[in-house]
Amino acid sequence: MTEERETIGIVRRRRGPVRRFVRLTFYVLLVCAGIAAAGFLSFADQVASLQPPDAPTADAIVVLTGGFQRIDQAVDLLKAGAGKRLLISGVHPTTTSTQIRRNTQSSADLFRCCVDIGHDAIDTIGNANETANWIRDNGYESILVVTNNYHMPRSLLELRRANPHIRFIAYPVVNSDLKSQNWLRNPTTLRTILSEYAKYSVAYVRDWIGARTPSGLRTEQGNIVPAAD
Repeated sequence: MTEERETIGIVRRRRGPVRRFVRLTFYVLLVCAGIAAAGFLSFADQVASLQPPDAPTADAIVVLTGGFQRIDQAVDLLKAGAGKRLLISGVHPTTTSTQIRRNTQSSADLFRCCVDIGHDAIDTIGNANETANWIRDNGYESILVVTNNYHMPRSLLELRRANPHIRFIAYPVVNSDLKSQNWLRNPTTLRTILSEYAKYSVAYVRDWIGARTPSGLRTEQGNIVPAAD
């Protein structure tokens, strides 16, 4: 009987540290989940609050490709005199300036005068580095950034990392009013914001720890060319 009690006591003592470890792990995961959820809601609120500024002006304009709605808005800003020149960053190598001009219903004179096409960027990091090269070559100090509202936080993070001394002005293209709709019940919108929040979080941590990243460019030399008809 005494031996049985001793055996039970040994087993309980062995289980004690395991249970404490499991309990601690559970609480740590619970806290991490809470932080992640709070961060996501804060990110979603930030995205929902983004609105285009009235009558913005800057040295130049950059639009990060991902749909012609963004490019249309950027071209309209160029026509309105919001910037002296426009960079369309991340254009697919097979897409020509003529195709873009026709899709935006713009004049050949405007594109020849004031539009540059960047074919090198393959992701948001590439957009930032492609833009950095363009800014350096032209000596700009302020840039109007055109992209979707959900994409804006990460875009600004990458742009400021690549261009710490440049003033970037956000001009979000708002596809849907997140303030007035229950986006939590919209699977497409929820999935988009969750995906963007995850990418933003990774970019933020990477920037915080100073990790090296690929350039996001097809060629290190860059391939920005003036638009031609």
